[in-house]
Amino acid sequence: MGLLLMAAACETGRHASAGFRLPAYGDVERGKATFVALQCNTCHEVAGTDLPRPTAQPAVPFVLGGLVTREVSDGYLVTSIINPSHTIAGRPKEMVAVGDKSRMPEYGDNITVRQLTDVVAFLQSRYTFRRPMGDYPAHL
Repeated sequence: MGLLLMAAACETGRHASAGFRLPAYGDVERGKATFVALQCNTCHEVAGTDLPRPTAQPAVPFVLGGLVTREVSDGYLVTSIINPSHTIAGRPKEMVAVGDKSRMPEYGDNITVRQLTDVVAFLQSRYTFRRPMGDYPAHL
């Protein structure tokens, strides 16, 4: 019964992230340069970097990168870049949205696949995953 419920909860179809993988050749330094060229750093602070502090007002209330207890998928980052309004839920809406749309521009028409792959590699290099204490996988 438990396995049936878990299987039913897995997202399938065209919006599922299962199987989504960017090429492994993303370049962290090119990604950092693209992040700056697209002026992402004017709104986003990235943990552990020497980028200038964001200047946008109101400030974006979270830092990209750093210690996380849930792995950040490439699919999540790609979606956040090309369709930022998709991930507004759970954020302080008044700080990240205008109406029902993200303040962040959609980059679908302004970024190449190579640049997107590099930016995701750069951001992924800034995250450190640590499993929370007491969160152990079940053995069947």
